[in-house]
Amino acid sequence: MMHRLLTGPALLVLLCASLTGTASARQAAERKPNVIVIIADDLGYGDVGSYGSSVVKTPHIDALAASGARMERGYVTHPVCAPSRAALMTGRYQQRFGYEFNPVGRDRTGGVDAREVMLPRRMKDAGYATGMVGKWHLGQAEGYHPLDRGFDSFFGVLDGATSFMLGVGPGDDEYTPPGSEYTTRTPQLNLPPASAPAEVRLPALRQASPVSRGREVVAEPAYLTEAFTREALSFISANRDRPFFLYLAHTAPHTPLEATRPYLDRYRDVPDRGMRIYSAMVSALDDSVGEIRRRLAEEGLEKDTMIIFLSDNGCARYVLGACTNRPLSGFKGEHLEGGVRVPFILSWPGHIKDGQVIAAPVSSLDIAPTVLSLAGAPPVAVLDGEDLMPLLNGQAATPRSLFWRAGPSRAVVEDRWKLWIAETAGPDGGPAGDHVMLFDMDADPGEQRNVATDHPDVVAALQDRLAAWSKGLGEPQWGSNRQSIREYDGRRLRMYN
Repeated sequence: MMHRLLTGPALLVLLCASLTGTASARQAAERKPNVIVIIADDLGYGDVGSYGSSVVKTPHIDALAASGARMERGYVTHPVCAPSRAALMTGRYQQRFGYEFNPVGRDRTGGVDAREVMLPRRMKDAGYATGMVGKWHLGQAEGYHPLDRGFDSFFGVLDGATSFMLGVGPGDDEYTPPGSEYTTRTPQLNLPPASAPAEVRLPALRQASPVSRGREVVAEPAYLTEAFTREALSFISANRDRPFFLYLAHTAPHTPLEATRPYLDRYRDVPDRGMRIYSAMVSALDDSVGEIRRRLAEEGLEKDTMIIFLSDNGCARYVLGACTNRPLSGFKGEHLEGGVRVPFILSWPGHIKDGQVIAAPVSSLDIAPTVLSLAGAPPVAVLDGEDLMPLLNGQAATPRSLFWRAGPSRAVVEDRWKLWIAETAGPDGGPAGDHVMLFDMDADPGEQRNVATDHPDVVAALQDRLAAWSKGLGEPQWGSNRQSIREYDGRRLRMYN
């Protein structure tokens, strides 16, 4: 049967619908990808299922790895929190602008050099909505706040550590191991000003850093990991119709170790109290990853969003066995692999082949150039990392060197080799010269055998690399506030952070 030809208003409606559909399809094809960076705090290399954990259950993080690429040798630029985060947020070695050590005490009033352009600012300039939820640790004073560095919104803590139970009283179980205490300022203790010291260090203070929304301190009644997840979900939904960059910086599983019953019940059979609470905290973190992915699916954004998951450094020795960096040696604060090699996962369904395991060394420095390229931002010549997309799309890894420095302690990784030069401590605890260590990461990923005397040519070449890199660095804004002595390779080695 012949259809009547459409004319007049009917034809106009059909043409408009056709043009609208074409425009919508074109906009969907041209939409810039969303980017979510999720960073854990002091998460051990061996405390994620996909990295070998037999205790901690992380089904959502494992599913994230299965949907994309898991980095076997994913590194951060420093074995403690603030310097590591400074490099991630700038895409530059933090030593270039003096953020070499954790800020403590009076140093907290400063921050990352205001002349450094941070990733959120560059993403904002590229047309992205930018939001931060969680731990900042990169400056509190005017000019250093997250809202001054490119974020449209902020909900979280400005300092480095805080209770997870700020507004709800004690958790169902909590534990602050010796040596992991954190600092609070005297106004929060209600001590008489004349008799109170400038700072008081106690083993289990309820609050180290209050929660803020924007620049205003707010009361937060929820378990902190759940509160951060809630705010991240809200940001995703509020910005579903435009490209967004979300930096979700969890404080878990940093001390104090605090958890609530729903998470603790998953580990009733774990006899060690510290491990039980720590594992519960990681489960809350894992649930957060699952809820983020579920919200993306609900909003139809799963294939429009790259998720990057990593930790800021390895787990801490001072939690007394509650965590593990196995099969690596060392802990937070050390340039051994356990301090600087972390769980590191990238997922972007439909754009990154799933189930990949990348053996080549990569760095948190690579996050900035990778996401800026995806955002269509102008190239930035001063960045120290590399765009990871070619590697994720099957291209062979190019040779590269990765560097570390914390005062006299310095290290470089290149291909299979790692050189670590640490300051030795004399009988009186003072410095007594350098100790040179070379490890073959292919044969000895646990860094158990120093082969420096077997390969003097490799040592010399890597020392030259370190010297050349060091010429481009600045002086620290402040000195090391925490130092320790570590027995390793038959020497007493000094650690600076």
